[in-house]
Parts: sequence; C-alpha cells; structure tokens
Amino acid sequence: MSTTSPITAPSDTLSAAIAEFGDPRGYLAVASIGIPPRRTVEALRADLDAWAAADRDPQGYDEVIARTRESFARLVGIGVDRVAIGSQTSVEAALVAAAVPSGAEVLCVDGDFSSIIFPFLNRPDIRTRTVPLDGLADAVSEKTWLVVFSLVQSATGVIADVEAILEAAGRHNALTFCDTTQAAGVLPVDATKFDFTACHTYKWLCSPRGVAFLTMSEKVERLLTPLQAGWYAGDDPWQNCYGPSMRLAPGARKFDVSPAWQAWIGAEQSIGLFADLDIAEVWERTAGLGDALCDALGIPQQHQAIVAWPDASGHDLRTLIDAGIRVSGRAGRLRASFHLWNTLEDVEDVVRALRH
Repeated sequence: MSTTSPITAPSDTLSAAIAEFGDPRGYLAVASIGIPPRRTVEALRADLDAWAAADRDPQGYDEVIARTRESFARLVGIGVDRVAIGSQTSVEAALVAAAVPSGAEVLCVDGDFSSIIFPFLNRPDIRTRTVPLDGLADAVSEKTWLVVFSLVQSATGVIADVEAILEAAGRHNALTFCDTTQAAGVLPVDATKFDFTACHTYKWLCSPRGVAFLTMSEKVERLLTPLQAGWYAGDDPWQNCYGPSMRLAPGARKFDVSPAWQAWIGAEQSIGLFADLDIAEVWERTAGLGDALCDALGIPQQHQAIVAWPDASGHDLRTLIDAGIRVSGRAGRLRASFHLWNTLEDVEDVVRALRH
C-alpha cells in the first residue's frame, strides 16, 4: 500500500530534534506516554551515576528547575513569574477549584479528562455543570464563574474552539482554566489567553512523569490561596525550611510544590528541546500524518495529531498491538497519536495490519 501525503521535509532544527528519538517504529501512543529524547536519557543516567557516587546535593537541582521553568514559559508564551511548578494536573486543578466562591457555577466538558473535573465535583457547595465540547461557548452564561476545558480532548484529539470560548467567557465575565497536557509540545499554545492553565509534561513534552505546571494571569493570582505551600514555595527555600515564620515567594512561585528532583533532570532536557522548536511546524507534520492515516483508512480527515475512530469491541486495538504497533484505546475508540518520530511508514503499517 502506498500513501500520498502533503508531508513536507522538516527544517534542519526539527530534523535534529527528530534524530534525538532514534527509530521507535510503530509507536503511536504518545497521547498515553511520551518517549524520551537521547539527551534526556543521558542526563538521567548521569544524574543517577552522580547520586550513586554520593556526588549530589539538593541545592544542585535548583538551577535545573529554574531553567526548566524558563523553557516552559517560553514554550507557552508567558512570563516566567506567571509559572508555578507541581507534580500532577489534578493537584493544580484542585488549587483552582478551591478558589471558586461558594454557590458559583463551573462549566466543564462532557467526557473531559477526570483530573480537571473531579476537583470541582468534590466541591458540593458549587454547581459543576457539564456540556458537550461543541456547545461549550454557547453554554456560558451570566451565572458562570469559571469555564474549564482541555485544549485537546484526550479521548478524541478534538481541539477546542478557543476563540469562541474566550469570546463567550469575556462577554459574561467568566474566568477560563485550560488544560494543555494533550497540546503543549505538539500544538502551539499561548497561555496568556487564559486565566489559568495546567500541563503535565509526560506526554507530548516527553518528560519523566511528575513534572507539571500551573500558569495564571496576574489579575487572578490574588484569587488563589497557596494551600499546599511548603518549603519550596518560600521566597528563599533554603532559608525557609522551618516555621513558624512564613515568607512566601512573589508571583506564581508561591504556589510551587516541592519538586521530585530526578524527574526535573529529564524534564529540563525534553522541555528545552521543544521550546527551541517551531511548534507550528510540529503540528503541521503530526496533523498531516493524522490526515494521511484517515485517507488511507477511508475515514474523514480529522486534522489532528490524535486520530480516533470507534472500536467498542477493542478488535482494532488488539489487531494493532498483536502486529507490534503501540496504540491505545479510550472511551470506546482506538486512539493513534503521531509525534516527531513518526513517518508515513507508520501510517502504512497501521493500514496493512488492519487490512490483513
């Protein structure tokens, strides 16, 4: 089977990044977990060796974390003072959920990822209302205090209509909270458009699990309470290890969660790699591969890096896994996700396996 495609040759910068991943043929599961570039593996191994040789100290990780925070801020186009670090998306969402006034309405998306819905459902004193993604903008009303949604839906890969949602939220003076976990690293993200964003980096940013970010605009920072403040949220963490005196950092850093050091060693390399790329070029390549797969399967183009189709029985999932092709199943669909390392050969392998 041959596939014609508009996939263009990558730029030199993107080619160098692609080469960092070797040849993971048949891996179309980045929407579940990314794979690390060579530089990340090397950095983690070096850190492990240094740790084993008793050549590591906690303070030595501070500069790594600072550089990683700066790279993420650059990637999503926001000031570094607007970025807090954490470990899980649900932890960041819980901080936002705690700020919702009693009796207020939070508008969420049917079928969105549970980590950004459950923290709000755990507030029985607020009204959490869910609607289909394509009706989200129309559902915003004068009663809505916060609109919560993923930029890219985990189960389907569908991209939210950001401009329509923002227009509706602005018209009704509602705040916005966007989860960019399935977008950052593959789809251009501008965090300044939203009041809050959350992102875990173990998917498209190919980082170790345990590195997450929360961004916030300056106007909404005052709405949050640093409920999980620990020593790393201090103005000078190493001078704020003991209470009762509490001097929290300025800006978003007061919401920092103490970092899992080794994870940040890897994240520095991976996020730095993506921050140096033209993410629009990454999206053109990955969504182009997605459309090539749709064409080959005879289904409508989805214009997405995640291609999903109904597979309630799991037949296609089992077929592809048996053929050595790594994909995932979510919400009764098969989910094939393309990233830097994928090529048209992966498209051909999927179609060949399913037809066989």
